[in-house]
Amino acid sequence: MDYFRNHVNKNKNRFWLAAVALLIGVLIITGCTAHLGAESNPAEKNEREALAAPQHQSATSTLPGGSPSAIADMVDKVGPAVVMINTTVVQKGLGFDPFLDDPLFRYFFRDRFPSIPDSQRREGLGSGFITSSDGYILTNEHVVSGADKVQVTVSNYDDPFPAKVVGTDKELDLAILKIDAPKPLPTVRLGDSDRTRVGEWVVAIGNPYGLDHTVTVGVVSAKGRPVPVQDRIYKNLLQTDAAINPGNSGGPLLNLRGEVIGINTAVNAQGQGLGFAIPINTATEVMDSLRTEGKVIRPWLGVSILDVTADLQQYFKLPDRRGAVVGAVVNDSPAAKVGLRVGDVIRKVDDSVVEDAQHLLDIIQTKKIGSKIGLEIYREGRTMFYLVQIEEKP
Repeated sequence: MDYFRNHVNKNKNRFWLAAVALLIGVLIITGCTAHLGAESNPAEKNEREALAAPQHQSATSTLPGGSPSAIADMVDKVGPAVVMINTTVVQKGLGFDPFLDDPLFRYFFRDRFPSIPDSQRREGLGSGFITSSDGYILTNEHVVSGADKVQVTVSNYDDPFPAKVVGTDKELDLAILKIDAPKPLPTVRLGDSDRTRVGEWVVAIGNPYGLDHTVTVGVVSAKGRPVPVQDRIYKNLLQTDAAINPGNSGGPLLNLRGEVIGINTAVNAQGQGLGFAIPINTATEVMDSLRTEGKVIRPWLGVSILDVTADLQQYFKLPDRRGAVVGAVVNDSPAAKVGLRVGDVIRKVDDSVVEDAQHLLDIIQTKKIGSKIGLEIYREGRTMFYLVQIEEKP
């Protein structure tokens, strides 16, 4: 009987050991299967991790890979250096007859023409940014063009400052103003627009329609855009989809480091997200000249020129389409003084072959005022040479 009892106990122990081993095996296999399933389905894994992560991180992120407060922090730092510019243009009322501007005529006949004012005031609005703590401000030339009075509103000051127009350049649409403040002013940092890449995030700050310090965000859509605007032809603009409206002109276009890479200038009202800015490198090249001379000093030949088209090549019997055709010669200009004529084809400047009209302009811009250059001219089947002295463009 004892033997039988001992044998049964041994079988019970073996049974429980086997059951425990089987249970452990099942748990191990289940865990491995679940682990392998998670690894083989990364989408589900990412979804679980996203659900487990704090919700506020994804909800407040403003830029891919960027800090949620990157733009706000940058605007807090740069914003005080962005200013509002108000201009006043006073135009005399001429009416429909020159006699109406005669003081004696107006004295006796004012009651017959009560609607003709002595003068008309036109208000203008724009933006700008402070480039030096002693009060120099960069903006667009068209913002202050023809203004009789310019005032600048600066953050943390209740009253606007009267501003002096130090220098302007219509061709580049740039202007420098100067204000006198009781203490050093906040300034911006100037970046490198040549290194800016298409697709980079940018921020525009300005005063559209008088709404001061409005911030808009976009990307650089393109570089090197030629854009005609009324009587100006911009040659090398940055294009952005950051909203730019009237009143933004002259304000900064900034990268996420808070560096100015452009000067907001124009918007295409016929499309959406088509804003344009002057590259800051264009401005830095002439800022010293604007501050010291009040203008940009440019070398000048005194001709208007055209590209050599296929028709012009055939008409002038040119061997190829290199060179620039003289379309007009300005009186008393360097070109006129040496006898250049309409229809001359400028083929070389010194030893440089002229590829087209723009290439000729680029070559002339590298010359110093007062220097002499040699021109190779093709005229009526003959090659001629002239020595021309470069002058300052009036």
